[in-house]
Amino acid sequence: MRPTRLLLVCAALAAMLASDQTAPIKLTKEQDHQRLMDLLHITEIRRGRDGNNKDSPYYANYDESKANPFPDLPDPLVLKNGKKVTKASDWWNKRRPEIVEDFDREIYGRVPKVTPKVNWVVTSTTREKNGDVEIITKKLEGMVDNSSDPDIEVKIALTLSTPANATGPAPVVMQFGFIFGAPQAPPPDSPPFGPNAFLPPRPPMNLPPRAPGPPRAPMGPTWQQEVLAKGWGYAQLIPTSVQADDGSGLTLGIIGLCNKGQLRKLDDWGALRAWAWGASRAIDYFETDKAVDAKHIALEGHSRYGKATLVTMAYEPRLWTAYVSSSGEGGAKLNRRNWGEIVENVAGAGEYHWMAGNFIKYAGPLHWNDLPVDSHELVALCAPRPVFLSAGSLEKGDGWVDAKGTFLAGAGASSVYRLLGKKDLGATEFPPIETLLATGDIAFRQHAQGHTDQPNWPFFLDFAQKHMN
Repeated sequence: MRPTRLLLVCAALAAMLASDQTAPIKLTKEQDHQRLMDLLHITEIRRGRDGNNKDSPYYANYDESKANPFPDLPDPLVLKNGKKVTKASDWWNKRRPEIVEDFDREIYGRVPKVTPKVNWVVTSTTREKNGDVEIITKKLEGMVDNSSDPDIEVKIALTLSTPANATGPAPVVMQFGFIFGAPQAPPPDSPPFGPNAFLPPRPPMNLPPRAPGPPRAPMGPTWQQEVLAKGWGYAQLIPTSVQADDGSGLTLGIIGLCNKGQLRKLDDWGALRAWAWGASRAIDYFETDKAVDAKHIALEGHSRYGKATLVTMAYEPRLWTAYVSSSGEGGAKLNRRNWGEIVENVAGAGEYHWMAGNFIKYAGPLHWNDLPVDSHELVALCAPRPVFLSAGSLEKGDGWVDAKGTFLAGAGASSVYRLLGKKDLGATEFPPIETLLATGDIAFRQHAQGHTDQPNWPFFLDFAQKHMN
């Protein structure tokens, strides 16, 4: 490690300890990232891919002939001792725990065995309309018990809207929501182009007034209106109210609260698991609300929140189904694929906070093929429940997330779904764009638009309705 980096980290730690041993330690994301590399005895890691500079030697690969340097995936139905899993009971009692342990230790980190209680408070209730449908909207605040460290406050932001004229409890589709304008939450249609992070928000463009022209076609219904049309409700959880989307905030939020403001260990949970924890606490509330059919809670997330959605679905058994949109590396994309975003991007200083510290070592000196698990096994952890995988087109700007790598993860999970008596993805060859694969319990569709979840909402909702029972 360069001496200047070592001095910076040591000076920051010394200053915190000297000033107030009870206050949360504050490091920049670069300092914390370097601290984890020191714990791993790593002097450097490989650089991530660029997504916007075709002349860069690190430009992302979009050539399928170069996309599979490590074609052999771990078998989700082979135990570590080499024995084949042929019974559902062995999946639940033997193989699944092995996979969970690998994800906990090496990829997403461990959630503490005991986490603080959350007290949900309804801060407002309003009767309003969304389109033509009367709804009742509740704004809620989840007050996390911080008696273990009063210096750290966590308030989970959640809104819930249900049909006002429902004759009984309504299924609810919950979305991980972005806060537009917040520095830690870029708009969902802004793909990550840099080696380690999203680009900063673009400044306003002073364009001349638009010339008169033909009227635009009317906009279609929003996803919330599509949900209401089925008689269901919808909710939005703000993940950054649970845990900041930045490495400099890991001693705050729920991770910091559980660590009493101290620094993470190498296998401690990252932001993806923290956001998933927040979704589980929202389900705790839904189970108490008579307007909600808590047996039918679906979850949707796009981009980095697509990653969080798949992680939540894998770990939270109460979820009915999930819509995983453009999740990319760290989500449904196979880690062993050299396409668009790669392990090195997520392991860099801009995104490492999503993962366990141990994940960094797979960007150097270890490689992708050294990972004990891959994303097809994350999809397999969702079994036997239905899951919908989605991505956009390369031509419209969603190549970064690797639609084919996402499809292959669904195909790779199929053996587990079959073992548990469910229908698999139904294909092993990557289908033409806009082909819907939804005959089984794993669904996949690549839409023709860019980095957006909007085109596949109708297909997901029909898929979810089909699996209502």
